Amino acid sequence: MPRAFLVVMDSVGIGGAPDAGTFFNGDLPDLGANTLAHIVQACAAGQAEEGRSGPLNVPNMERLGLGAAMRLASSVPFPGLDDAPQGRWGCAAELSRGKDTPSGHWELAGLPVPWDWHYFPDQAPSFPEDLSAFVAEQAGTDGILGNCHASGTVILDDLGAEHMRTGRPICYTSADSVFQIAAHEETFGLDRLLKLCETVAPRLHAMKVGRVIARPFLGSAKEGFTRTTNRRDFAITPPAPVLTNWVQGAGGKVHAIGKIGDIFSMTGIDTLKKGADAHLMKHLIDAVETAEDGSLTFANFVEFDTLYGHTRDISGYARALEWFDAELGRLLPRLRPGDMLVLTADHGNDPSWPGSDHTREQVPVLIAGLDAGPVGQVKFADVGASIAAHLDVPAQGPGKSFL
Repeated sequence: MPRAFLVVMDSVGIGGAPDAGTFFNGDLPDLGANTLAHIVQACAAGQAEEGRSGPLNVPNMERLGLGAAMRLASSVPFPGLDDAPQGRWGCAAELSRGKDTPSGHWELAGLPVPWDWHYFPDQAPSFPEDLSAFVAEQAGTDGILGNCHASGTVILDDLGAEHMRTGRPICYTSADSVFQIAAHEETFGLDRLLKLCETVAPRLHAMKVGRVIARPFLGSAKEGFTRTTNRRDFAITPPAPVLTNWVQGAGGKVHAIGKIGDIFSMTGIDTLKKGADAHLMKHLIDAVETAEDGSLTFANFVEFDTLYGHTRDISGYARALEWFDAELGRLLPRLRPGDMLVLTADHGNDPSWPGSDHTREQVPVLIAGLDAGPVGQVKFADVGASIAAHLDVPAQGPGKSFL
């Protein structure tokens, strides 16, 4: 029986979203944003030399058709990546009115978001007074800190010491539909933070805020503060069955790697492995070796986005891409006959773009395990429908298989 592996390279967009002009970083529309093309350009120009050097080297994705997919999605020029594709390749555009993680992942799994998310205004305070009071009450504190749009690393530098002194949780948001709570794992307590997020999440979900995110950290004012890998997302449960449910309903196993369990609130998921991207790659390679016939393995590699996209670190993003591609070279030969591996993304996050938010882009669709050739310009939901077709599982929703 066939198996399927859906691997999301978080934020690895390739430009060209038809509606990019209606999405913004600050006052600047996302028109012209292109995460991968601009990284390739910077590498070729010697402008991404920190920890690496020269043109972007991603031969495994290139052979699958990455360059061809980029040229299909956008007219932004870039050098190289012109090997003839040996896999199926194309690009995908999103219908959902968001450039965030849940929107992208739900739609890749066959379900465009059926509502408009709630976003908090970019002002201080960002949150309604009754919401702030509710969070403080649940935390057992006399108030909250932050109450604004902020970078998750910068706000720790600004408020970490005050948080440790007062015990108040640091609450902040971004251009995404999120409510984030940062707290020190030792002085506030990791379990207490997770319980707080779990308790307040239903109220935020009722407002159509997509995620409440626990952002634990360690350190001190003297040594500096560092976020840990114990992040947890409390996301709205999808309101209709998605790919994971389709596979489970047909008797197949579903294995989640990375943020997938959080994004889908564990709906339709049998096993979950979490950790930093290096650990996640080991879990993915293990899944290729051991996953059952008829199973789906759904993985997300988040560090492209969190470590390098939001911080606008072109060199770091290029290093991460080259590391991922080298690991892909170890993984691909392990695929069995009948396996299908799909590489894609959930949105863009152009590290050359002004601002610090996601960018509205099309994403690559690269397929290993089948024959070679283009799949064309498709929709996010077509990815889920195509995986369902490969597994011979009945699909729901608007997606159409491109197999």
